[in-house]
Amino acid sequence: MSGGVDSSVAAWLLLKQGYDVVGVTMQIWQDEESGRAEDGCCGLSAVEDARRVAWKLNIPHYVMNFREEFRTKVIDYFVDEYVRGRTPNPCIACNRFVKWESLLSRSREIGADYIATGHYARIERLANGRYAVRNSVTDRKDQTYALYNLTQEQLAHTLMPVGEYRKEQIRQIAEEIGIAVAHKPDSQEICFIPDHDYAGFIERNRKQVPPPGNFVDAGGRILGRHKGITHYTVGQRKGLNLPMGRPVFVTEIRPESDEVVIGDADDVFSDHLTCNHINWMAIDGLHGEERNVTAKIRYSHKGAPCTIREAGEDRVDVRFADPQRAVTPGQAVVFYEDGYCLGGGVIDASGTLAV
Repeated sequence: MSGGVDSSVAAWLLLKQGYDVVGVTMQIWQDEESGRAEDGCCGLSAVEDARRVAWKLNIPHYVMNFREEFRTKVIDYFVDEYVRGRTPNPCIACNRFVKWESLLSRSREIGADYIATGHYARIERLANGRYAVRNSVTDRKDQTYALYNLTQEQLAHTLMPVGEYRKEQIRQIAEEIGIAVAHKPDSQEICFIPDHDYAGFIERNRKQVPPPGNFVDAGGRILGRHKGITHYTVGQRKGLNLPMGRPVFVTEIRPESDEVVIGDADDVFSDHLTCNHINWMAIDGLHGEERNVTAKIRYSHKGAPCTIREAGEDRVDVRFADPQRAVTPGQAVVFYEDGYCLGGGVIDASGTLAV
């Protein structure tokens, strides 16, 4: 229970379905004196909100400490990826390794059969015997992208009752049953960086960070100086401070030379990527076959038709029917078919296919 309306109503829905429900809030904040602990989905204020909801629903409520797991699996990963010139998705790492791997393990140790969350997604067991997440009934709030990395064991012991509802319905239910968080705003930022200053956070959490370097064009011609590669991501336009006389964008980050490559709007588009760290969900692999699917390359991406095929061990080649903007190394690419998540991986490289 994050203290938000979605997980609060999820608990109520499960009570209505006859489950014996226990509320759990994860303690993941790193510095209780920083003030940041008040923010985000698992901060101190979230604990108080979740406790009040649990009291209202007449269910037990516990706070479980996952501070160490969050530090190693999410924060350290986030910092390391940015230093490598990549743009990570910490929420996916948190889901896979903290909310599920650690929380599910500890919950089962105390006798729970399932963990349940307020995610807008549905879990189904398919005809082939495998579990998969299915798109929620509302495209606007669908959260399956951030869940692609869950294992079969984790899915078999997870409930997501909110996936059958629209956000407006969830708020209405909360209001009708008298939950105080019925109109609490959704959390929008990365919970451990509420001020959005990623580079500043990295500098505070790593002794050595990439130094300032050169902005260059695709051919290596120096265009200016930048503040360090952790300040930039593929597709970025604002904050470059380059007097080029036209809009320019980050097209590539080269950590080995501390260079940030600059190009025009058309240079940000790619029709091809490769990914690794593959997790298959609705299927157990491609087995040498090509497959026509829809792929999302970021949470807000609407999805695009593509063809996927194996490109070696733990590697998949993705070819889009139309070029996609800002295919970003470090982000997840998630594959869908008939509304179900087939699986996904981490984008390793992108480019344009030769004609």
